[in-house]
Amino acid sequence: MLKTLLAALLLILPLSSQAQQAKPAPAGETAETAAPPQVLLQTSQGDITLELYPDKAPKSVANFLQYVRDGFYNGTLLHRAIPGYLVQGGLYTRDLQPKRTRPAVASEADNGLSNLRGTVAVARGADPNSGTAQFFFNLVDNRRLDFVGSQSGLTWGYAVFGKVVKGMDVVDKIAALPTRALGPFAGDVPNPLVVIEEAHVIGEESPASASTAAPAKAAPAKPSTAGEKKAAKRARG
Repeated sequence: MLKTLLAALLLILPLSSQAQQAKPAPAGETAETAAPPQVLLQTSQGDITLELYPDKAPKSVANFLQYVRDGFYNGTLLHRAIPGYLVQGGLYTRDLQPKRTRPAVASEADNGLSNLRGTVAVARGADPNSGTAQFFFNLVDNRRLDFVGSQSGLTWGYAVFGKVVKGMDVVDKIAALPTRALGPFAGDVPNPLVVIEEAHVIGEESPASASTAAPAKAAPAKPSTAGEKKAAKRARG
């Protein structure tokens, strides 16, 4: 029961974002010789460097890189932190308003990668193929979030597409911040707010400015059930 509730709590988000084709490798490089792309997230709590897995999760990586190159993440929050579980972000502004996203990307949770500590995965809703801009850092080995079958959204799991190669101490620091209820969220919002000040692909020119896409209309937040509150409390350890 706890496993089901934790997985259900993982994400309630607008259903949208489509995979984009990865940029071709520079002349003289092939998929085998090109170094894996890395992304630097400069947050209000410190820098986090990610290395991505385009060989294992090409659609998820291309989707994430397009959001980075568009400047979409600049000024968004890491809005959810549950010690012993995850830190999540990538959609909400400082005012806790969701930004408009591209169409959803197909899930690659069956790529053989596990939700181990330090990995980064696509956050989604109940539909496995509903991931858009949101992502989460695994704070521990969350093997219960791995793909085990295609029977349902719960058994499908969550697609790992990268890992933290520098700055995991920053992720842990964010997870250790006090949390509160704020905006549409019943809890788990870090206090103070953690802002992704800038995200860019290492070795590429940074986006000139943050995306100016208008916020999407958020559906009214549903009150948490008693069972959900208990599950969240247990997840905090």
